[in-house]
Amino acid sequence: MKNIQIIDGADNAVYDIYAATEEEFSAIFPGNEDVAFIDEVMARQQGNELNDIFNRMWKRRIPKREAMGIHGILFYELEHKKQYYSTRRDEEARNPNGTALR
Repeated sequence: MKNIQIIDGADNAVYDIYAATEEEFSAIFPGNEDVAFIDEVMARQQGNELNDIFNRMWKRRIPKREAMGIHGILFYELEHKKQYYSTRRDEEARNPNGTALR
């Protein structure tokens, strides 16, 4: 299983972590990506398949204190953050001017 943190644009978002199987994780994060935006995920996959994946995943919330790492970040309603993750890899995050964030 791999852990995915959900970063939501809602004011009351709590940034929960959910467990995903390897297959589910690969459907959300293709290749070596570990950052995804829900609109791009939905555009890549068939809706029914993704609905099934998310329905299963939402039943596997992991309390943060019990999480053994975060393997992917899925953004909802935060399209403006795409500019920082052009490669969709967290460790490669950049400012819009190309300088490293870390």
